[in-house]
Amino acid sequence: MALSRILPFIEYILFTYRKSVIFLFLLISFLMVYSVSHLRIDAGFNKLLPLEHEYMKTFMIHHDEFGGANRILVALIAKNGNIFNKEFFDALKQATDEVFFIQGVDRTKVMSLFTPNVRFTEVVEDGIVGGNVVPDDFKGTENDFERVKENIIKAGIVGKLVANDFSGALISAQLLEIDPNTGKKLDYIAVADSLEKSIRKANQNQQIEYHIIGFAKIVGDIHEGTTRVISFFLVTFFIIGLLVIFYSQSFTLALLPLTCSLIAVLWQLGALPILGYGIDPMSILVPFLIFAIGVSHGVQMVSALRVEMYLGFKNMEAAKHSFRRLFVPGMIALLSDGVGFITILLIDIEIIQEMAITASLGIAMLILTNLFLLPVLMSYIKLDDKYLAKLHKRADGLCVYWEKLSCITNKKIAISIVCCSLIILIFGLYKGQNIKIGDLHYGVPELHNDSRYNVDAKIITNKFSIGLDVFTVIAETIPEGCINYEVMNLIDQFHWTMQNTPGVQSVVSLPAIVKRINSGWNEGNLKWWVIPHNQSLLAQSIAYIPTSTGLLNEDCSVMSIQIFTKDHKAETISTITKKIKQFIRENPDDKVKFKLATGNVGVMAATNEEIDAAQYPILLYVFSIIILLCLITYKSVKGTLSIIYPLALVSVLAYALMAYLEIGLKVNTLPVVALGVGIGVDYGIYIYSQLNKYLNEGMTINRAAFFAYSTSGFSVIFTGITLATGVFTWIFSPLKFQADMGILLTFMFLLNMVAAITLLPALVSILFSKK
Repeated sequence: MALSRILPFIEYILFTYRKSVIFLFLLISFLMVYSVSHLRIDAGFNKLLPLEHEYMKTFMIHHDEFGGANRILVALIAKNGNIFNKEFFDALKQATDEVFFIQGVDRTKVMSLFTPNVRFTEVVEDGIVGGNVVPDDFKGTENDFERVKENIIKAGIVGKLVANDFSGALISAQLLEIDPNTGKKLDYIAVADSLEKSIRKANQNQQIEYHIIGFAKIVGDIHEGTTRVISFFLVTFFIIGLLVIFYSQSFTLALLPLTCSLIAVLWQLGALPILGYGIDPMSILVPFLIFAIGVSHGVQMVSALRVEMYLGFKNMEAAKHSFRRLFVPGMIALLSDGVGFITILLIDIEIIQEMAITASLGIAMLILTNLFLLPVLMSYIKLDDKYLAKLHKRADGLCVYWEKLSCITNKKIAISIVCCSLIILIFGLYKGQNIKIGDLHYGVPELHNDSRYNVDAKIITNKFSIGLDVFTVIAETIPEGCINYEVMNLIDQFHWTMQNTPGVQSVVSLPAIVKRINSGWNEGNLKWWVIPHNQSLLAQSIAYIPTSTGLLNEDCSVMSIQIFTKDHKAETISTITKKIKQFIRENPDDKVKFKLATGNVGVMAATNEEIDAAQYPILLYVFSIIILLCLITYKSVKGTLSIIYPLALVSVLAYALMAYLEIGLKVNTLPVVALGVGIGVDYGIYIYSQLNKYLNEGMTINRAAFFAYSTSGFSVIFTGITLATGVFTWIFSPLKFQADMGILLTFMFLLNMVAAITLLPALVSILFSKK
């Protein structure tokens, strides 16, 4: 292999010019510290969009006319009584003004009882009259409140901008992706701070509660949680540090892999501003994962050094031998880690692609720090006879365990282990097929159910017939289509179908408003709650519906149907999407083309479909590249199978665990699955490399297993337990997606380690029985 051929040259350069190598790494580290100071939090709504998906093409085409999915809702809820009192209306007006002037708000699309785009119409003796729901001469008298209540009912905004029981009112606003004042990307964290400080904290009192939801608020709450994530990183570092010290039996030696892993993280973060990237709050855990992988590989190098010292070599020779022995398997293992992340670039969602780039940069930095810098630093470590005595004592104490463990390679035991693994594999495949794409729980899954945001979302959903979760379908039709009975009737049929679909809370469409206005023209008689066949009557009803409602465009050639969902669970989105597609298939019409979709649920539907379509190809690519790397390295199909099968088994079981724990496969969890493949292959490669080496020296499989365990077994077991212990603390994080990652990574670290120690040697014993 090319790596093997150039290895002597690399070894000569590293160990001949040790001081120059260390100086170069220090110089780059100082430059990276400066670069990290310019690292920014980079959150963006459009980064969540799979822009090449057909739904998102509809979204982008009609974004300006019908608004996007990036909304915020501010709900004011009266703790006692209803909204019809001066104190509540003063608070609502003040909150509306504050929302209106928040930087990044599209002021043409702010809606509340006090905005001029919220109007009512009614039929009187002299014809049609209309006006603002809250009239200009509103003074706050009892008569004024009676008038406003009547106007609210006439405007049909009960359940939309006013709570169903009149106990609260909403302020709705759209956010722009680009701040019109600065021309730069909108700072969502600043928006969230403004919402929290100028509205909730400044105005909350004993009579009125404030509840705020929206993408900007999600980003703000996650960012607030990430400040506490740093403490979890410190706890993880402390635990891993203690365990590495216990393993290496030397504080100085333990410090080396920890330092090199931290340098890799520093370089990773420093490279982001240089390449023009920031770091998204959703990607905040990627540096922690890189640190964990770095420690995993660093411990292997420390283990190799200890073995060489155990055999009697001094520090320089021991470091050279360690470098020579682990460079190729270490490079293959790290490249395999990187493959897991690089392949998720295939998903055309910017936030996932940024996560893949961030993680791949980290892997590249680990190759430099762990394979080049760490051996050089180890060459300076001078350990006395006392330390060597401790090495011999531990090695002698572990021999009895390695003897027992090597019995795994006995034919009958090996066959039993492989048969058990096949049964577990079948169970994993059966359970794993139940995994869902998308969110599986109420509220925002990135935050815990009792978080402030999810509590706010639940209250708003319970009080109003609409919420933040809206699936908007676009009806593209002929010019002046809204005065064509056939067009309006078909859209009305679609409205009725969706209104009776499970998971739908309410539907808003142009035909529904036309029917209400037509009834108003006829003294409110319910018999006239229909779409007029006559074009003139239709035009009469449409005339009083402005484009600011977001239900029609200027020439009425495009109309929107807003489907407000009860939640955004994967099952809800799937049910609604299937129903829409079924209606389109069963009702083909040349005049009306229903297009999916805008609204935040439309974005989620597109994202779920994109991830669903990409998950299996990604796993196929990951395994294909790892298989190729193993074949090139070991030139053995049997050896490659021995490494890949345990890896595939753990991946299947990870899916099964996600299905059991109801963790959906989505933007935040997909990279963890890819990481699991990379981490798993590390353990397998290190164990198989030693087995292969001793088998080629002519040992029996039992003795080869004994020596493989003696040289790499303890480090693999230790690494699995250490990393699992470190990430286990994440389970207690205030961010639910970090807690979920903690569970999954703990499971993967431990199970991959167990599979590499037990299943891999058993497979080698069966497949290489002749050898």
